[in-house]
Amino acid sequence: MTLGNHTIVTQFLLLGLSTDPHIQALLFVLFLEIYLLTLMGNLMMLLVIRADSHLHMPMFFFLSHLSLLDLCLSSVTVPKILKDLLSETKTISLRGCLAQGFFVLITAGTECFLLSAMAYDRYAAICHPLLYGQMMKKQLCVQLVWGSWGLASLNAFINTLLAANLDFCENHTISHHSCEVPSLFPLSCSDVSINLIVLLCSSLMHGFGTLLPIVFSYAHIVSTILSISSTSGRSKTFSTCSSHLTAVSFFFGSGFLRYLMPTSGSPLELIFSVQYGVVTPMVNPLIYSLRNKEVKAAVRRTLGKYMRWSR
Repeated sequence: MTLGNHTIVTQFLLLGLSTDPHIQALLFVLFLEIYLLTLMGNLMMLLVIRADSHLHMPMFFFLSHLSLLDLCLSSVTVPKILKDLLSETKTISLRGCLAQGFFVLITAGTECFLLSAMAYDRYAAICHPLLYGQMMKKQLCVQLVWGSWGLASLNAFINTLLAANLDFCENHTISHHSCEVPSLFPLSCSDVSINLIVLLCSSLMHGFGTLLPIVFSYAHIVSTILSISSTSGRSKTFSTCSSHLTAVSFFFGSGFLRYLMPTSGSPLELIFSVQYGVVTPMVNPLIYSLRNKEVKAAVRRTLGKYMRWSR
């Protein structure tokens, strides 16, 4: 298909993570293991939270949705990466590229809002323990989750729709292992200034709009923890939010930088993308299962029930 003197591109070539066949084989094994661990870890969290009545609380309600999001985010990109690592030609259609970019935006965006809601939950539990039941009613928790999905969907729809209206001419090589909306802009022969402005503004609004409530919540949490006289009391209180703080650091640190830094196909850009889209979904269930006493106890109870049923 042609436009003027240009050939309109309907298919892209992904450079992937490496062109060396031996390194690709090693990467295939590595990413397959990561993906299987991600599936098992997050499915385990969903099963344990649903099966154990002791975990039917707001914090674990949010955690179950975080596990679902991590499953979705990883499944949007990793199966395609695994396929490409075994293929000589790493191609993706324009529609497939836009679809992948859309689902990355919606799952990653929803996770930002959800982590912010989880920070508010920790603020309510630590700073206002007597009012926790009133502040974190089930109806509010459901509204926060649906609101997270709704706002992220709107952001993904706007940015993907603008990208779908671009024309892509001649250059069809994406210096990346997956299709994300920012990776398409250097390939377009259309004016992408509006796309860049909208993406930058939405990323800043999305990032700071979710990060500021987290900072606000933890400022009050730290203040409350410091006011506790005993060292053991401070340590015990901090342990209830350390898992969430670790998850926030992993996800926001890499995801925010990925969408704010210029698209260049640099190794740093690839590292940030792999960290928030591949590594973080695997690490989150480990963080919450290893550092949370309630989850560890629930896993033991669930495994105990399964062992008794299997006899």
